[in-house]
Amino acid sequence: MNTVRRGAAALAAAAVVIGTGAALALPAAAAPAPSDAPSDSASASSEPAPDSASASASGASSGLYGTADPTYDGVWRQSYAFLAQRGAGFQPADLAVDWLLGQQCADGSFSSYRADTATPCDAKTMRDTNATALAVQALGSVRRESADPEKVDKAVKAGDGWLRSVQNKDGGWGYTPGGPSDANSTSLIAGALAATGIKPGSYTSVEGRTPYDALLTFALPCSDKDGAGAFAYQPDKTGKLLANADATAAATLAGLGKSVVSTKASPEQSPTCQDLTKPTIERAALNGASYLAKALAKTGHLTAPPMPGSTDTTEKPDVGNTADAVLALAAAGATKEAQPALEWLEKNSAAWAKESGPAAYAQLILAARATETDPREFGTADLVEQLNALGPAPKSPDTSDAATSDDESGFDVWWIIGIGMVVGVGIGFLVSGRKK
Repeated sequence: MNTVRRGAAALAAAAVVIGTGAALALPAAAAPAPSDAPSDSASASSEPAPDSASASASGASSGLYGTADPTYDGVWRQSYAFLAQRGAGFQPADLAVDWLLGQQCADGSFSSYRADTATPCDAKTMRDTNATALAVQALGSVRRESADPEKVDKAVKAGDGWLRSVQNKDGGWGYTPGGPSDANSTSLIAGALAATGIKPGSYTSVEGRTPYDALLTFALPCSDKDGAGAFAYQPDKTGKLLANADATAAATLAGLGKSVVSTKASPEQSPTCQDLTKPTIERAALNGASYLAKALAKTGHLTAPPMPGSTDTTEKPDVGNTADAVLALAAAGATKEAQPALEWLEKNSAAWAKESGPAAYAQLILAARATETDPREFGTADLVEQLNALGPAPKSPDTSDAATSDDESGFDVWWIIGIGMVVGVGIGFLVSGRKK
């Protein structure tokens, strides 16, 4: 659920436009990740060095983070930056908050980016459920210290209301309103709702289904030979579910009642895969963590398959999805399994983050935070300083408990685990305060 994922979202949007809709089935570990956009590993466009004068000048003048073309990820990267800064104790500048507020349509929705905010949104405006969800969560996180808390609160409520209005009958969401539900979008939205104090389980569709009902339809059983415990992005053309690491990381967080702003769960537990007679979202989430742990154990990182039509058929390291997996494992109490991948990120993410921009830095900061790693000493990088340099100078650090807490409405999984063992189910439900 990150910049990397924005790549996935862009692909989903394209599929809708050209009429391929549900035909979009991303291969395992291929979905872009800083959360549902182009590589949602970051932005599809490259960014100049974080300390460049151009980046600082651009951020100071417009309020937008980064200098790359914001067409497909403006709202996304702005929102991700807010969440990472709040997690690091910084309050974004009022100018930056105003920029994001100005992107919202009157109905509460957001597009990926609106170049002309003076022109009202209309039927031709392509609404983006992913951008809306992340913007709602980001605005909620900065509300308390914003220049106009009431205005921000109104924007958050409007966004929540719009998301409810476009929920699919199966309980989930697609990248665009009315599009087929997918695991990434549904997970991201569920997490954002939880972060703003709304229980995703209370968000029922016209047919009485919840986001968790939708997510369970994307879960692969532990008996699956190639993707035991994983989640699929969407069924392929034949209706088959194919394991997808990015979707699995997103759904693991969502199933644990958490969001992209998570903390390490305790006590720690090594994830295992177990099928229940009656599937539950909590068990499915832990199964997802099991899949991610095994995938990371192979090379210490996730890989992305070659792009369609590329002459280079070798798989490449997927930095964004690896960060997503680290975050999900930490949230599931599997920090030990995440540690090798975290160390790999510390050594290999610098070039990727520099090229990808604000959302990538934010994604790394949130992964570091979830594992209780200092993002200011991430390998040889100060991720917080690098992110801050890409936009308007944030307000002085706020070290109060309210600034650094998760404000998550997740539930403590371990008391549920105990109950599960008593009844012979053996559920390891781990929700240690994540925003769902």
